[in-house]
Amino acid sequence: MSILSDILLASSLCADCLAVSLCSGVTLRSSRWHDVLGVAFIFAVIQAGLLLVGWAFGYLFVGLVERVSHIVAFLLLLYVGGSMLFEGFRNASEQRDLSNWRNVIVGGVATSIDALSVGVAQSLDGVAWADFLPLLVAVFGITALSVVVGLRGGSAVGSRLGRWAEIVGGLVLIGIGISILC
Repeated sequence: MSILSDILLASSLCADCLAVSLCSGVTLRSSRWHDVLGVAFIFAVIQAGLLLVGWAFGYLFVGLVERVSHIVAFLLLLYVGGSMLFEGFRNASEQRDLSNWRNVIVGGVATSIDALSVGVAQSLDGVAWADFLPLLVAVFGITALSVVVGLRGGSAVGSRLGRWAEIVGGLVLIGIGISILC
């Protein structure tokens, strides 16, 4: 693969990370840089990690990944989106921040199931480590960047639109989850 194709593949893999971080960013009342960078790092580690796991063990997991990946992604997005809906309707004066790392990890895994599948496909295509490494680095970097942009942009929208932005964000995440099943 060329560097350009690695960047394009990495960008397509992190599109859902951008969507989730935009939707989640609307819940932030204050987005401190160290929190945003921490979330971006976790998303990038999970995304690149699952890509690597898929590549390394592709021949073992191929049947399992193909059968359940869409269901797992749907359930995780339903959980995150449902939580956002619940919080949006529950109390407009409450603030949520990034102290709930469990939601960060669930969101990271939900958006990285496709990276696991791509890793499996790369393995089955016989892609060598030297050819796989640039993709891995691109996925890590572009995922981190997309999450930073999403959280900061979502925070700007959330500060203007409040709980309605959170409700719409939750609905978008549930919609993405449903579209995975179809």
